[in-house]
Amino acid sequence: MFINGKWVNAESGRTFPSVNPASGDIIAQVPAGDANDAAKAIEAAADAFPHWSAQTAYQRSQFLYQAHALMMEKLDHLAAVMTEEQGKPLQAARNEVKYGADFLLWYAEEAKRIYGQTIPSSRADQRFMVLRQPVGVVGAITPWNYPISMITRKVAPALAAGCTIVLKPAEATPLCAKAVFEIFEAAGMPAGVVNLVTAQVPAPIGDAFLKDPRIRKLTFTGSTDVGKMLAREAAVQMKRVSLELGGHAPFIVCRDADPVHAAKGLALVKFLNTGQACISPNRIYVHADIIDSFIGELTQRVSAMKAGSGFDKSVRIGPLVSDAALEKVDRQVQDAIAKGARLIAGGRRLTENGLDRGFFYAPTILSGVTPDMTIYREETFGPVAPIISYNDADDLLAMANDTRYGLASYVYTSDLKTAFTLFEGLHFGIVGINDINPTSAAAPFGGMKESGLGREGGIEGIEEYLETKLGGFSI
Repeated sequence: MFINGKWVNAESGRTFPSVNPASGDIIAQVPAGDANDAAKAIEAAADAFPHWSAQTAYQRSQFLYQAHALMMEKLDHLAAVMTEEQGKPLQAARNEVKYGADFLLWYAEEAKRIYGQTIPSSRADQRFMVLRQPVGVVGAITPWNYPISMITRKVAPALAAGCTIVLKPAEATPLCAKAVFEIFEAAGMPAGVVNLVTAQVPAPIGDAFLKDPRIRKLTFTGSTDVGKMLAREAAVQMKRVSLELGGHAPFIVCRDADPVHAAKGLALVKFLNTGQACISPNRIYVHADIIDSFIGELTQRVSAMKAGSGFDKSVRIGPLVSDAALEKVDRQVQDAIAKGARLIAGGRRLTENGLDRGFFYAPTILSGVTPDMTIYREETFGPVAPIISYNDADDLLAMANDTRYGLASYVYTSDLKTAFTLFEGLHFGIVGINDINPTSAAAPFGGMKESGLGREGGIEGIEEYLETKLGGFSI
């Protein structure tokens, strides 16, 4: 772990294994931190905060520029660590490292754009001045599915704003976090500004973040149920929270869309990271007039997807994160089939050619999916494409919005009016119009409804780490 500028073991001496999900092999033993380790990290961050927050924006910016340069230099190394520990194909891992580095560069620049303002007063002897100041020490919890970019997406704006931070990475990907913090160390971050606590059991670290009054901001990416719990407990001390939670994205293919083009886009985004993404399409609405062409093209593309180790350049489908994740995916598929869905491709665990050592599930296509099926309501987080046919008489917006989630959504159409109608009418924080990658370090990312609070990325991302202070001056 990295606490107060030093690499340390857990105080208890306990460790836990990091496992390769493609082979089941143990990669390394990692410190199993607990509440005592979290307390030390919080203390280090609190001690470092006065000095770090007093640095000029230009000084903080230089650390982030340096971290960005080092991350790009170490791109191949970081990608290899990710592929071994998380399982995604090496090219996808490289793309994620670049995306993660983008946040360091973007917030190196945004650090210098934290503006205040003056406000006219109705009194001749009064002046108002507004300052934006860092909220304080941040507790951050990141997921395993994007184990590098989700770290920089939180750490970069926090540091740019003048906050210090303690991060607990997912227990499935601690080595990815360690590799990122080696970058921060090499960039010369002052002791205590960034701190890393790894843990096999996350609850004690989360409790420390919630109960210690020195933590003034909590940022979390993960499940909706855990996010709700953290929001409830954070309210006791009125801690600031930002939550990026689950999704259940609709993917709408309109009658006027090119079904081949839409199927190509769906294949790329649905099976990205083996479907283990919060913005992954989970309900695919295709107009009845073009559904056969759409399914035909999608089936052809899915049939060509090879599963296996991410170090094999021909592999498109990596492993799921765990046996429990694999069982969840299969349970949803079997439930849908039992209730009348048609299995077009996949629908089983992959065990041939040594894949039984890992957690591989065949890329799957289901048609005839209906609202009574579990997969229609619950996030799958796996390589399954559930297709729903609709007609002109159906209320498409009502169907797409019929979910407690509101993170991402997608629309394929060639009609400008339809595009704007759906963009404005979909109750989702992100809408991709003929675009399967509507994300960027420069753009706000986040959801509505039970998909979270706040935004990451863009100008909005740094706002989450700033307090607004008003000064009234009588002269």
